Amino acid sequence: MKILNLGQDFSLDPSGRYLTDGEGNGEAFREDCLKKEIQSLESGEKLQIIIDDGVEGYGSSFLVEGFAGMVKYGYITDQELLSKIEIIYNDKDFDFYKNKIIEYIEQAKFNSQEYKPTV
Repeated sequence: MKILNLGQDFSLDPSGRYLTDGEGNGEAFREDCLKKEIQSLESGEKLQIIIDDGVEGYGSSFLVEGFAGMVKYGYITDQELLSKIEIIYNDKDFDFYKNKIIEYIEQAKFNSQEYKPTV
């Protein structure tokens, strides 16, 4: 099992949707972290994503672009993505963000947009 600690491996202040929104945005997370980690998984392997280590919270724009963007841009289907990730947290308040991540992934339409970097 692989582990991606969002706060430690990406940003303690994840926010914004696009590269043009500054550091720690959802587009950079998807393209530079999540996509690569998912592609490197062995068959049947899961990626544990720790979402609460040093992070205070997430905006919907970050979560939609970072997670649902995987589906929207045709990298992986919603069910494939959900079967490959496990959202981990110790702070019970982060249950809200886990549920939002799952909701946004399930609502995304597979390959509904062509990805064009924002910078």
